[in-house]
Amino acid sequence: MHVVPGIKVLYFGTPVALISSRNPNGTANLAPMSSAWWLGQFAMLGLGNSGQTTANLLRERECVLNLPSSAMVDAVDRIALTTGRADVPEGKVRQGYRYEPDKFGVAGLTQQASKLVRAPRVAECPVQLECRVVAAHPFAGASVQATAFQVEVLRAHVEKELVIPGTSYVDPLRWDPLIMKFCEFFGGGSNVHPSRLAEGWDMPHQLQPTSR
Repeated sequence: MHVVPGIKVLYFGTPVALISSRNPNGTANLAPMSSAWWLGQFAMLGLGNSGQTTANLLRERECVLNLPSSAMVDAVDRIALTTGRADVPEGKVRQGYRYEPDKFGVAGLTQQASKLVRAPRVAECPVQLECRVVAAHPFAGASVQATAFQVEVLRAHVEKELVIPGTSYVDPLRWDPLIMKFCEFFGGGSNVHPSRLAEGWDMPHQLQPTSR
């Protein structure tokens, strides 16, 4: 039997990406997000308009999509309720966000120079996608203040052990992406870490993360 619960969040399960971009002063910003999908050599990213990343992508027209493995969940969660925007919007303040100019430092991650864009890569991420912004589309609807960014992947960097030898394909048995499912972190089908974001969104979850 089906019910109609009026679902507030439609995050049924998508990979987490750490988007690195350049701030106006040339420093690096890093933001976790999970509203992304890929088609061919392009990706579509959904980002709220109140974040620093949206402003950076509109201005710089480039970024890096760094895909963490599920083993990197702790680093991702450390910056879940941070923003690179000094004037933290009131809505984010209510959710527990704070201004953090050094996201890489807080996460304990390392900047790595990119080859084709100015935004840095995350050295620890097994997959790094250097991208340029092709188009930006405002979301329709008064209740949604967000932008859909179409980006083209200019170069993909992948850890050697994830590539099937002699091919240009990633081995799906070796690649264990970090998945965001209804604001909770999953890897290999199991909940892997408590989520600050779930707390900020007041999700009615009582999960017991699996030891890994």
